[in-house]
Amino acid sequence: MSQTLKLSATRRTDTGKGPARQTRLAGGVPAVIYGSGRDPEALALSAPDFDKLLKSGATSSTVIQLDVEGTEVQTLIRDIQRHPVRRTVTHVDFYEIHAGVTLTVQVPLRLVGTSDGVRNQGGILEQFMREVSIEVLPRHLPDHVELDVTELSVGHSLHISDLDIPDAKILDDDSATVCTVVPPRVEAEPTEEAEVEEEDAVEPELIRKPREADEDTPEE
Repeated sequence: MSQTLKLSATRRTDTGKGPARQTRLAGGVPAVIYGSGRDPEALALSAPDFDKLLKSGATSSTVIQLDVEGTEVQTLIRDIQRHPVRRTVTHVDFYEIHAGVTLTVQVPLRLVGTSDGVRNQGGILEQFMREVSIEVLPRHLPDHVELDVTELSVGHSLHISDLDIPDAKILDDDSATVCTVVPPRVEAEPTEEAEVEEEDAVEPELIRKPREADEDTPEE
């Protein structure tokens, strides 16, 4: 079950690049909330409060209880925009959710345990998928989905079909590979032929044409 985090927001009456810039200069983050059956509404967040929310582990599948000047709205974070250099948050999109309406979301995939192939065979665990797409009601929305890799040996893989997500419909292809254990990488050793060739190699002789002037040099 997904955790619910709380965050306060205020309404913005002015929209556009200019007012958004002023919000950021004042220590805030411009935001918008939208959803089925409601018009988009411009908001402003406290930058420190939103940073704290992200550091607490909030993801796209975390329910955010947004307090908009006393009105509480259940939301999900749909998009976070960042400054290309400073990486500070410049804008946030929230999507309003309702208890009885199914959501389509991407939930983080976490591998748990140490695989047999890594532990006993020196293999390397490679993860190809880090999120899984599901349809689910808000009350059943998980923070993340775990996949146990303990029994996974070298040369074997786990797929979407190995996931078990209660009360949710998985939308990804069952055959999609989540992770696999590959053999350890071994550097090729030089062969005998290569060693012999290296030993037999002779440094090329540097041949210089005699200077004609040498022939005309008088003997002392």
